[in-house]
Amino acid sequence: MTKKGLSFSAKKAYGAAVREGEKAFFRCHDPGVLRVLRRSVVGIAGAGGLGSNVAVALVRAGIGKLIIADYDRIEISNLNRQQYFWKQVGRLKVDALTENLKKIHPLTEIAALPLRINRRNVGRLFAEADLLIEAFDRAEEKQMLIEAWLAAFPGRPIIAASGLSGYGGNRKIRERRIGNLFLIGDESSEPAPGVSPMAPRVGVVASMQANLAVELLMRLRKKRLAKSTRRR
Repeated sequence: MTKKGLSFSAKKAYGAAVREGEKAFFRCHDPGVLRVLRRSVVGIAGAGGLGSNVAVALVRAGIGKLIIADYDRIEISNLNRQQYFWKQVGRLKVDALTENLKKIHPLTEIAALPLRINRRNVGRLFAEADLLIEAFDRAEEKQMLIEAWLAAFPGRPIIAASGLSGYGGNRKIRERRIGNLFLIGDESSEPAPGVSPMAPRVGVVASMQANLAVELLMRLRKKRLAKSTRRR
C-alpha cells in the first residue's frame, strides 16, 4: 500500500496508520536503543549478497536512514544469496532493494544511489553516514573504499568483510579491529573462478556486520553524550 492516488484526508489517515504500525513494529525493542537507531544514518557500499542482507537486518533493527550505492542490475544467479526476487531480475539493485525494504518498514528513509563508487565520490556520497558498511566483491574495490573513507572521515568507523566463501567454518569467522577499520570474516577464503559465495556464510557475515553497526552506533552516541556533558 502506498499514498499514491489518495485524497488529502486519506493520506492523513494512511500516515497515522503507518505511525501506529511503527509503534507496533518496534514494540519489543529497547526504547533507548531504538531512539539512537532511528536518528542514525548508515551507508552501504554495494547492494549484493552482503549489502542487501545487511540492509534488511538494519531496517528490522530500526535504523532511521540508509544510503545505499550500487550501479549493478539483478541477475538470476544473484537470487541464491541476495534479497531479491525473480520478478526483479534486470532491475537496478538499489531500486529493487528500496522497494523490498519499504515493504518491511515504510518509514525507514532510503537514499538509493544507482552509480559506481570511486575514490573521488566516496566522501560526497556518504557524507551524512555515521558509519559505512563495505559490501563489495573484489579485493581492489574493498581496498579503494576503505582508504577513501578513512581519508575523508578518519573518525568514523567502516565495517568491511574479508573471507566468506564456502560453507561451514563458523569458528573461523571473527571480528578484528585496526583503528576505525573493522574486519569480519575468516580473512582467508576466496571463491574459485566463477563460483559465488553461498547464502548461509554470506548471511552470517552480513548479520555480524549489521550487529556490529548497531553496537558502534550505541558507542558513538555514548561518546557524544560524554563530550556534551564535559562541555557544560
